Amino acid sequence: MPLRPIPLAALLTAAALAGPAAAAEATPPASLAEVKTVTAARSPVAGEVVLTGDVQAKFLSNVAFRVTGKIAERLAEVGDHVRADQVLARLEPQEQRVNVDTAEAALSSAEALLTQAKVSFERQQALMRSGYTTRSAYDQAEQTLRTAQASVDSARAALGSAREQFTYTELRPGMSGIITARNAEAGQVVSSGQTVFTLAHDGPRDAVFIVPETLLAVPPASGRIEITLQSDPRIRTTGSVREISPTIDPGTGGVRVKIGLDAVPREMTLGAVVLGRGRFRPQEAVTLPWSALFRWQDAPAVWVLDPQTRTVTPRPVGIARYAGSAIVLSGGIEPGERVVTAGIQFLRPGQTVAVVGEGSP
Repeated sequence: MPLRPIPLAALLTAAALAGPAAAAEATPPASLAEVKTVTAARSPVAGEVVLTGDVQAKFLSNVAFRVTGKIAERLAEVGDHVRADQVLARLEPQEQRVNVDTAEAALSSAEALLTQAKVSFERQQALMRSGYTTRSAYDQAEQTLRTAQASVDSARAALGSAREQFTYTELRPGMSGIITARNAEAGQVVSSGQTVFTLAHDGPRDAVFIVPETLLAVPPASGRIEITLQSDPRIRTTGSVREISPTIDPGTGGVRVKIGLDAVPREMTLGAVVLGRGRFRPQEAVTLPWSALFRWQDAPAVWVLDPQTRTVTPRPVGIARYAGSAIVLSGGIEPGERVVTAGIQFLRPGQTVAVVGEGSP
């Protein structure tokens, strides 16, 4: 029986109908995403914080003239170490010298009047014994002598004050230390009490740090802080918290904390950069590898595996702090839950995965 030719249109229609089914049979099923997990567990975590600060003097003072005047010369620079009696600057002393001269002249005049009053009183005293004067004249001479003596005492005190004012034209620090700031120059007119230099006193030193406010809620396990010189870690000392600022530093957003140093190595000079290391009391917390962390809906999160269905779900978590290659959680994960630590970049909510390894937290 001869074969009948099949129309071309029928062949094309049959191929179109069979195409999707044939393609489905030819494409193998998609493979599951492979991940590694870790079982969350609570463990004691001893936190350690390392901050950078600098060495500062425990005591600072502003050095100023006690009188108003024009600076004639400045004899100290920033960074100079000065003695307590060293002259740092001088004022033009014309006004104070005139005051001294005036006081000396007033004292000489008062002393001359005193000499005259003494002679008059001695004469009246001799006449009184001989009976050639009156009692009122004698009393008047005695009163004049006492007044002259008081005038001399007053003039002598005024001269001492003028001479002391003259010494104020020389600026002396009164304490040994290092000049850390200069606020006036030669030729400048300064008023009484206006700061000319800032002096860092010799003696005790502080290590000053800017500390995040959250760290102050939990104090270190011990009251001692280890201080290390950044340029040479072999130079070490210890200290304790001496002062915590009651306000936040507007420039850094942290709190200024001063650590009083127990001993000051010679290498820890003013302004030297130091590292402060504080260890906190151990606390029970869930710790995970940092590789488990990702961002979900603008918050830190991890992928949690359901061991029954082998599906993963994103879970927001709270982070207490970072500890090297691990993260310490403050909430979000309970002990016993399995968290994905590798392969998180290929996951989506509800996805079924294949676990190829179990790590340790």
